[in-house]
Parts: sequence; C-alpha cells; structure tokens
Amino acid sequence: MTPALPDPRNANILVHVGGQLLPRDQAKVSVFDSSVQGGDAVWEGLRVYDGRVAELEAHLDRLLDSAKAMAFEGVPSRSQVERALFDTLEANSMFDGAHVRLTLTRGEKITSGMNPRLNQSGCCLIVLAEWKAPVYPGAGIRLISSAIRRNSPQCVDSKIHHNNLINNILAAIEANVAGVDSALMLDVNGFVSETNDTNVFLAKKGVLYTPHADSCLPGITRAMVIKLAREDGATVVEKNLSLTEVYSADEMFTTGTMGELTPVLEVDGRRIGEQAGELTGRMQALHGNFVRKNGTPIKSLK
Repeated sequence: MTPALPDPRNANILVHVGGQLLPRDQAKVSVFDSSVQGGDAVWEGLRVYDGRVAELEAHLDRLLDSAKAMAFEGVPSRSQVERALFDTLEANSMFDGAHVRLTLTRGEKITSGMNPRLNQSGCCLIVLAEWKAPVYPGAGIRLISSAIRRNSPQCVDSKIHHNNLINNILAAIEANVAGVDSALMLDVNGFVSETNDTNVFLAKKGVLYTPHADSCLPGITRAMVIKLAREDGATVVEKNLSLTEVYSADEMFTTGTMGELTPVLEVDGRRIGEQAGELTGRMQALHGNFVRKNGTPIKSLK
C-alpha cells in the first residue's frame, strides 16, 4: 500500500535530475552515484514566497563553497544551477508555499568505492521542489538534549553543508523515542550547538543569545535573524551557552529554512514558556515580512 503524502499535490511533481525534468516516480540517481555510495554530496534548502526565492544568492554561495571544499570536479556554473532551479519551479507552477531541496552530488562512479578518483563524469545536480509548509507547529515545540554530539571542525566541519547527516539522524531518533519534536545537540565541550535540523536562539531579559557557529551550521536564516534583530534595536550576543542557560531562558526559538522561526516551549521537561514570547513573536513578524518582500524573482532569468 502506497503511504499517503503529506501534501497530495506532490504526487505529480517534476524533479530535475542531471539535466532532465522527470516525473516523481522516474526521478532517480544511479546506484553508483556518490550520494548513494557514501553520502558524498552537498545541499541547500530553499523557500519560495510570493514569486521569490528567499536568500538565493547566499544559498548558492554556500552550495558552491561546500562543493569547492569537497574538491568536486565538473561543478555546474552558478547560472546553470539558477536555470535548473527556475525551470523546475516554473514547470511545477510553484510560486509560493514551496520548499526546494537543492542537491549537488560528486556524481556517478565507474565502480563502487569510496575514492573520488572513481568519479569521472562530473557532478549530478538534483532540484527537488515540493509543496511544503513549515515542518514544525506554529504553537511551539518540545525538545530533549541529545547524547549525540554535533561535529566540530576537528571531525567534519559543519560549515560544509554536506549530506552525511548520520549524527543528526541519530539525534532525531532519540527525539522520536522520547516523544518530542526535535533534539538539542551539544558540542564536544558540552555547550549548546543546534538542534538536529535548526539553529537556536535564547532570550533573557530582552537580549537575544545564540551559540557561536563553530560546531553548528552558520545558517542563512540564523544570519537573517541576527541582522533583522539588530536593525530593530535588539541586542544579539553570540556566545557559548550551557544547558543551564537554556533551562532558565525567558524565551527560546529555532531557525531554519524548512521550519522558519519556531517557538520552543520545553527542553528536558523544563518549561520555557506556555506560548511564543514577545521577542520571538517580533522576530517571526520581521522574518515573515522580509522574506516576502525580498528575494530573487523566479522569472528573473527569462
């Protein structure tokens, strides 16, 4: 029996794979592709609002920087990635309320194995656009702290937005077993890093705090929130944060392209609030206004 889709409109989407727009059931990569062989790929998540792709240039910067750090060869140009993105959105008539998973794999290998020398065909670009609302409930979420530590630059630098997400997935499994929405991950020194899929902010006495982007992804929505908050007159401090500071926060929220800004109401059984706090609500409004009025128009390359 075929499982029901979260949004039935996604049953008939067209997906860009390696230069072709294919129906969902035909959109596949080879078993020799590096994403299958070793999670050897980089990716970005994009959102579409009112005919615009939010922060597209920043996302493309990070995608191409990650590909360079991973020594990919045969990387498509920036304009080629943009063209594939816009072609996919236009083919699906997705001009609002859509989320895009943009993936660049190292490409197909001539035989199975780990060594990039086996990749001799260049990269494979995948543009997967879906109708998708923010993944977390607007009323707020509950977290646990995970036993799984977030990677540090000593291990795998989180500034490379790569597809090897096993430690994040293990943390998500812990959250599922605990019956909560997500897991708060610490770095190897015990300081707060991020959740398994979002960056985090705390509010205490009107000041916003967020962890240093050392063992977490320096998220694009995170950067947007810092900028918007400071322009609005709020004080934002990046610092090492302990779980004690989380438990005693006045407010807490997560940020990410897929989830936007989500209030956190509970961590490890400690109540942070009964509903979104005043500062959280203010930041949600600033974010919502910004992404709908800014961004790259989908038809800009026509």
